[in-house]
Amino acid sequence: MKIAVDAMGGDHAPDAPVKGALAAIQEQPSLDVILVGEPAAIHRVFNPLPERVTVFPASQVITMEDRPVAAVKTKRDSSMVHMIKLVAGGEAVAGISAGNTGALMTAGLLSLGRMPGIERPALSAILPVLQGWGVMLLDVGANLDPKPSQLVQYALMGSVYCEEVFGMARPRVALLNVGEEAGKGPPLIREAYQWLKSTSLNFIGNLEARELLQGKADVVICDGFSGNIALKLTEGVARDIMSQLRRVMLRNWTTKLATLFLKSGLNELRTLLDYQEYGGAPLLGLDQPIYKCHGASETKAFRIAITMAHQFAVSGSQQRIKERVVGEETNG
Repeated sequence: MKIAVDAMGGDHAPDAPVKGALAAIQEQPSLDVILVGEPAAIHRVFNPLPERVTVFPASQVITMEDRPVAAVKTKRDSSMVHMIKLVAGGEAVAGISAGNTGALMTAGLLSLGRMPGIERPALSAILPVLQGWGVMLLDVGANLDPKPSQLVQYALMGSVYCEEVFGMARPRVALLNVGEEAGKGPPLIREAYQWLKSTSLNFIGNLEARELLQGKADVVICDGFSGNIALKLTEGVARDIMSQLRRVMLRNWTTKLATLFLKSGLNELRTLLDYQEYGGAPLLGLDQPIYKCHGASETKAFRIAITMAHQFAVSGSQQRIKERVVGEETNG
């Protein structure tokens, strides 16, 4: 199976996407990768490429500063647009990019369309928790002003994805809110709360932001504005905590000695807080699988994301998610 990778998207392109692809094919014998981008730039990273890694030429790049809709329409020879089209045309079973999120969603909607029964796709993110596998947060930026029905659809997609990919039985679903009480929050959240109570999902109610990383829920639903703030705050706090720890531990010879005894625990904490360990997250609701990597993703993140996308495609989970979503919508 072939995975298409936008080799020009992200802060560390093309080095990180190319090296991530090379590492991924070493782990997955049945995986082939199509690197989409400027051939000369790709070959400067590694040449000659292995037989299972091919290059699809693209002369343009959609930058983080580009306006999403305009960029997708005017930069038709961009690496991101061609990556999406390879998936739409069946030449790849999934696509990956660390580029402009808005443009990726726009290109996905124009070329792939929405999954049946879904009004608006959502961008998800996997966050670390203090105990447990993690938590899937969605939406984290695709839809800033959703309807209550769309939040319910996010909950359904996130729940089914966790069942399919992480093997969970009845994932716990919560709404991100300012309090645990059912009557709290804006009308959007209050209406979604009542709607979710009537579904077959394992809905556990509201969850405050301070409990987001405590492992109390497996899927947490919110609008894209709140979700993006929560995601970036979490990333910033994790970065600053590790920076402060390094400063304290290297302060003098006593703290350096203490660091030697704490090394394994500090390494465990660093791994827990490192978003690179989570690879990428799916744009749930598109008709075919597209994964979004963090803009600052390095080789490890691309390797993990490519492997995740490959395993997702091999498992047939996308089709089962479609069937479950349509079934729930019909029953609802």
